[in-house]
Amino acid sequence: MTHRGSLTIRRASLVDPDAENVRENTRIRVEDGIVVEVGPDPGGPVSSAEVDAAGLYALPGLIDCHVHVIAHTVDEYALTMEPPSYVTARAAVELRAMLGRGFTTVRDMAGADHGLVRAVAEGVLPGPRLFAGGKALSQTGGHGDLRPAGQNVHDTHYWTPGLGRVCDGVAEVRRAVRDEIRRGAAHIKLMLSGGCSSPTDRIGSLQFSEEEIAAAVEEAAAAGVYCAGHAYTSAAVERALRLGVRTIEHGNLIDESVPALFAEHDAFYVPTLITYTALAEDGAAHGLSPESRAKTLEVLDGGLHALELADRAGAPIAFGTDLLGPLRTRQSEEFRVRAQVQTSGAILRSATTVAARLLGQEGRLGVIAPQAHADIVLTRHDPLSDITRLAEPAEEIALVIQSGTPTAR
Repeated sequence: MTHRGSLTIRRASLVDPDAENVRENTRIRVEDGIVVEVGPDPGGPVSSAEVDAAGLYALPGLIDCHVHVIAHTVDEYALTMEPPSYVTARAAVELRAMLGRGFTTVRDMAGADHGLVRAVAEGVLPGPRLFAGGKALSQTGGHGDLRPAGQNVHDTHYWTPGLGRVCDGVAEVRRAVRDEIRRGAAHIKLMLSGGCSSPTDRIGSLQFSEEEIAAAVEEAAAAGVYCAGHAYTSAAVERALRLGVRTIEHGNLIDESVPALFAEHDAFYVPTLITYTALAEDGAAHGLSPESRAKTLEVLDGGLHALELADRAGAPIAFGTDLLGPLRTRQSEEFRVRAQVQTSGAILRSATTVAARLLGQEGRLGVIAPQAHADIVLTRHDPLSDITRLAEPAEEIALVIQSGTPTAR
């Protein structure tokens, strides 16, 4: 992630997601990758060294709070048997593609490690700013345990590509949390219910005991990080929030009793709706097993209803996609899916200011303001008027700027 000395954007229409307004004819000045001034454009000719954004809208760099940058295949079990070098090379391709879609920051929710974080931060790999949690923690037979029922051996070598690691009992959970943090995890992901891709569990199962979850939360808090929880049902989500889990991923099957709990516990909800549509439509063609497809259909219809409940209750909702393999090209379609139940302003905030708060980067990410990282997306239309245009980034996005550097698309 390289920084250029200075950059000036002229004549832009500046989009403010929180105020839901647009300031026309704005100048944005950047020094060393940081915004130093935002104000009225002074007029006069635009020099060749400046970016002329006349007729374009400047919005903060987009943030996806649920991605898997190493998951180049829908078959998560097959991923565990591939060479790490190959998986890294494929991750590099996806990181560049995400940046081209306007996502200047992403939170990896299982699989990416400190090596990828470092490579992006040093500019070795072009890609979004990366917040990674290492491997997700799973109980035996849980959502992160991808062994078929007939397989006994689990390869515990950490550098085996894959999204999860298995641990059982309070002592093992504590050790696993400490080890992920030692390896640079920005958060700890816990598999707290069944999932679509895991072969031996049920969607509605509760995973990890309350004592194990509490131990993980305690260890994470002691190190200054937080726990995220994969959970679908009201029972799994309520238990997670009560025990201190800070973000809930998916939550497709929650009922009316749950949304108010997010504000009560200062937690965030991260729906990932496009992944279910994509898996239902195209998953089988890319290696999704019939069993996993059946579980996908089980949660598909509930996703929009859960999002509507959470939006109506005023829960903090962040943007996430959770796509795997070739389906990751559909990342931006999440904007279109959410627009069925949310306003354009609410969806844009979910991918900017709300996501920045989730990451502990309020004022640094998700805004175009002095002292913020100069992550800026120039679009051809006002996203506050119609957020669904962002679902077609090739047509809608004119330029992506990350840390003050225009990126190749």
